[in-house]
Amino acid sequence: MTVTRLDADAVRERLDALAELMTDTVDGGASIGFLAPLDHAAAVAWWKERAAAVAAGALAVWAAHDGERVVGTVSLAFPDKPNSRHRAELVKLMVHRGARGRGLGRTLLATAESAAADSGITLLHLDTETDSPAERLYTSAGWTRAGVIPDYAGDPAGVLRPTTLYYKRLGPTAPTR
Repeated sequence: MTVTRLDADAVRERLDALAELMTDTVDGGASIGFLAPLDHAAAVAWWKERAAAVAAGALAVWAAHDGERVVGTVSLAFPDKPNSRHRAELVKLMVHRGARGRGLGRTLLATAESAAADSGITLLHLDTETDSPAERLYTSAGWTRAGVIPDYAGDPAGVLRPTTLYYKRLGPTAPTR
């Protein structure tokens, strides 16, 4: 399995594969902002919008490949405000149901953390559904729990669930990227 950073063209070239991963993730119960069943065309449209963000430098996307199949992704969203160039949000860490249990989530997380640190990011933050498998991953990877917001978002079935906010410091200073 290989993990590569995708530029905007690579995102556009892999729209169907990225959409298939997203529909599998949502249909498997992961709360990543969509309701199940997620329509493939809606997932393609969402990824197409992300390609523009990648081209603008507002988003970095990594994909894990098992041959030609995309089996995981993770992204970093960069704020556009001058006072927040030291931080990024970890978003859309997804692992295909058929690839789970092999450490791929941890590999994708470490990839994003390392790339963030290499680019001068000193603080990462994220939110995830409280009591989800993802929450256990972040805790075991050294992320600090900042708090819980009740009824934050609907899970894939539409049931309102709490979200837990996490952060991770990557360095002592806050250089710009």
